[in-house]
Amino acid sequence: MNRDSLIAIIWGLLGIGVTAVGYYFASKDFTFNNPMYLWGLLILPLMVVYEWWSSDKRQPTVQLSTAVQFGNSGFQIWPWIISLPVLLRISAVGLFIIALARPQSQLSWKDVETEGIDIIISMDISASMLAKDFDPNRLESSKEVAIDFIDSRPNDRIGLVVYEGESFTQCPLTSDHKVLKSLFKEVRTGMVEGGTAIGMGLATSVSRLKDSEAKSKVVILLTDGENNRGSIAPVTAAEIAQNFDIRVYTIGVGSRGKALAPTQIYPNGKYRYDYVDVNINEEALQEIADMTGGKYFRATNGDALEAIYQEIDRLEKTKISVTEHSQKSEEFFWFAAIGGLILSCEFLLRTLVFQTLP
Repeated sequence: MNRDSLIAIIWGLLGIGVTAVGYYFASKDFTFNNPMYLWGLLILPLMVVYEWWSSDKRQPTVQLSTAVQFGNSGFQIWPWIISLPVLLRISAVGLFIIALARPQSQLSWKDVETEGIDIIISMDISASMLAKDFDPNRLESSKEVAIDFIDSRPNDRIGLVVYEGESFTQCPLTSDHKVLKSLFKEVRTGMVEGGTAIGMGLATSVSRLKDSEAKSKVVILLTDGENNRGSIAPVTAAEIAQNFDIRVYTIGVGSRGKALAPTQIYPNGKYRYDYVDVNINEEALQEIADMTGGKYFRATNGDALEAIYQEIDRLEKTKISVTEHSQKSEEFFWFAAIGGLILSCEFLLRTLVFQTLP
């Protein structure tokens, strides 16, 4: 195989490569109205074979008595330039075949009707939530899992209430989940006075939902302890939620037995940790859930907490009614136009620049 044949094969394969790139983008972004024409792409390898077979016959030869003075001069660009029309010709034919298959883009849009669910996540942020039976601690693990839950509910309005000895709204009901997640990440222990006011946390959550016009109203109440502060008892707050038709899912967070938890805070703001008993008033949490039509869960580690949020996600699915509309538009013109431009360049190079004398 001489040099001209090798160059013809390389340019031919590059032409097939250009066509393959064009087909990749066409198949990715478009549908084909006449896909059977794509079988015509099989002609491209035959064109490569033809270019290889005919390359010697198209080039004139001159016999010299000696060629010593024309010794090897290294790589020469001119033979590659002379064979450039091969690349252009094969690429143009490939693009024409794709155009014949009539690629079409599809413009689609949807009419979406949702039966909205408004959700308030009510989170205990007391010092005991820094216990290390979760990784890295109960509070951070609860925040991470809750953020994943928010990501799984793109059609719902969600808000955040936090509580220790008092409660306050960190984020009201919103469909802007980016803002909600940003505020979630700012939550930390010590934002209000210490203690665990479960009843206040639930009551504040109910006040955020009572005027909602959503078809379904839900509170996810998370705590790792017992109610020991606040002016509203948890059962009283549950009765208020029941009156406003608000379901409450309660989650007790903490391993069974003992856990490494903060027992003293130093003047520099750091905590002393000791193993202490995990005390969760599961009876009260179960009663709150039963009264409001919700469900009680116990999370003893991060994986269990994630599974609980996934179950709540399944229990409280937003109903969506979708009507799809679509409109197709022809896109073959661009493939034909580019193919025509490439073929024109090939013709000009072959007839005006790379003329072959008879």
